[in-house]
Amino acid sequence: MPQDAYSGPRDGRIVILTGAGISKESGLDTFRDADGIWATVNIEDVATPEAFQRDPDRVHAFYNDRRRGLLNPAVRPNAAHLALARLEAAWPGDVLLVTQNIDNLHERAGSKSLVHMHGELLKARCQVCAAVADWPGDMSRDSICRACATLGTLRVHVVRICEMPFEMDRIYDALAGCALFVSIGTSGNVYPAAGFVQEARGAAGAHTVEINLEPSQGHSLFVERRYGPAGVEVPDFVERLLGGPP
Repeated sequence: MPQDAYSGPRDGRIVILTGAGISKESGLDTFRDADGIWATVNIEDVATPEAFQRDPDRVHAFYNDRRRGLLNPAVRPNAAHLALARLEAAWPGDVLLVTQNIDNLHERAGSKSLVHMHGELLKARCQVCAAVADWPGDMSRDSICRACATLGTLRVHVVRICEMPFEMDRIYDALAGCALFVSIGTSGNVYPAAGFVQEARGAAGAHTVEINLEPSQGHSLFVERRYGPAGVEVPDFVERLLGGPP
């Protein structure tokens, strides 16, 4: 076993953070890479409350395109998603998967203990009654809320700039008691997620692991660092953590 490998309790709580890097290998565009979505679309035009008030048609069109891309049959969970679902099923202790991604690839891979801190692309939220519903099709100003039957009040269930991510209390409670924190496919420059490694180290004294294509902005905060494609590195890490091949 490598010297910097996890050596904590075999039933210790694990918190895993995933970012766009884990889904890029499934064929989805990232947002913040040099060739990502924000390189071609102004974030202020589609991802703020003001943008929605100013031009809801443009915002709906942007997320409709993202939704269609996710529903492309060629986009499916990769080996990293499947390995994390296996870890959750096989680990004797609690495993909480916190994703910054708005896709559904973790669910499709089999993960169940999951927090979408930035929301979900395939869901709609009513701005009148706050109901959240599955919404796999296009959304527009002509869409009607299924809960309150109000016209034109739906928006994608995705956190916008300056909005608080979802389930933060649950996330911080898990970080405070975890033995192992793993960050996968994240840039390390988007808060509050970028601060999770410090929470895990300070509150719980957790063993910290970064798995990324290249060092993140906060790479020095991780005890164990593995660099390469998530589809290769994550299955290898999970196999080692569980003590052998499937």
